[in-house]
Amino acid sequence: MEHSRIMDGNMLKNFSTFLVATLVLSFTFASAPASAADDMKSWKIAVIKAVAKNQRYPRSAIAREIEGRAKVRLVVSADGTITSHEILEETGQSILDSEIPKLVEKLNPLPALPSGEQELSFVLPLNWTLN
Repeated sequence: MEHSRIMDGNMLKNFSTFLVATLVLSFTFASAPASAADDMKSWKIAVIKAVAKNQRYPRSAIAREIEGRAKVRLVVSADGTITSHEILEETGQSILDSEIPKLVEKLNPLPALPSGEQELSFVLPLNWTLN
């Protein structure tokens, strides 16, 4: 039993590392002046940390070695409130797909948008991958 706990812990650590790396590579926005770009970069890092902190990998999915990828469009207002979300791509695994609305609820609100931004729409890639 102790071995399975260690293995689950290692898998979750690998999952978190993979998640953050994927998010860093997946966020793309139009170019902006240097100071605005720095503000946006800081905001993106805060969002990545929030997702990494709040995304859950269900134990039953880990036990059954279920993996999946999804894409969710989020619309965020200036104060960070998620005003809408749309699942663009489901994982095809109901156990993982049921986590998507829960994650969006946990993320709301995100950090306030950088100064000057009134609303932002972006696609958030989500990955549940065991290494």
